[in-house]
Amino acid sequence: MKIGVYGRQFNNTVIPYVQQVFDCLVTCGVEVVIYHDFYDFLKDKLFLPKTFNAFETHDELVSGKVDVMISLGGDGTMLDTVALVKDSGIPMIGINFGRLGFLASINKEGIKSAIEGLVNRDFTLDVRRLLKVETSSGLFGDLNFALNDFTIMKRDTSAMILIHCYLNGEFLNSYWADGLIVATPTGSTAYSLSCGGPIVFPQSGNFVITPVSPHNLNVRPVILSDENELTFEIEGRSPKYLVSCDSRTEVINAGTQLRLKRADFDINLVRLSNQTYLSTLRNKLLWGIDTRNY
Repeated sequence: MKIGVYGRQFNNTVIPYVQQVFDCLVTCGVEVVIYHDFYDFLKDKLFLPKTFNAFETHDELVSGKVDVMISLGGDGTMLDTVALVKDSGIPMIGINFGRLGFLASINKEGIKSAIEGLVNRDFTLDVRRLLKVETSSGLFGDLNFALNDFTIMKRDTSAMILIHCYLNGEFLNSYWADGLIVATPTGSTAYSLSCGGPIVFPQSGNFVITPVSPHNLNVRPVILSDENELTFEIEGRSPKYLVSCDSRTEVINAGTQLRLKRADFDINLVRLSNQTYLSTLRNKLLWGIDTRNY
């Protein structure tokens, strides 16, 4: 088996766990390739066998026939890994060195068993749908997709913005707000959730439109089939606004028309045999636990 590893720079408290990841991969006889920038960061901090190689691009992942990608970090690092994997179909799994970790769901104590599960192919693939944004200016280039969410936000602390939203060409609503989130089911437990959006199960085939601090209190999140196409136009006092695809952010001019729909490829997340989506929800959101009793 050939496994790719992606990560960001980390503080020294994480070093023993990162070393454990690579030690387990060596013990299991796995061929390892590490993202170039991450490899340079690790060289002076860990013991890395000389048999480890580096990669730099999506094309190298595909041509190198990587079987699985491991993301070391939090959910943000996992989203960066998605941008590397793109439409290759390479399965991904995240080991959480961050905080909550919905996407990077393997905790530090589960490193050994997770890697053994990968090597023994004791897992299933959890297929996740993505969003794609299209503009006449080619915004975000070939990274115009999002696993979690697409957002439109005001650029500074000025007045609210007005976002006109159309559903398949028909006017839906005009949102007076600080911004607007369009989340996938995967992203429904991220920014959208913190703004009052619902939790949507991964295979439900939906988008969630969640306003950020709307002026009209009767404006609520809306759930739509992901077979629909959304179009947005923005007005406001500022001539420029912020839009994001997951962790990638761009500045756009007023009057830019944004078209949003389901991406034409999916992402494969590794689901180990001892994991379910419900168990992740319960563990991360402390469902079924009344802290008053502890």
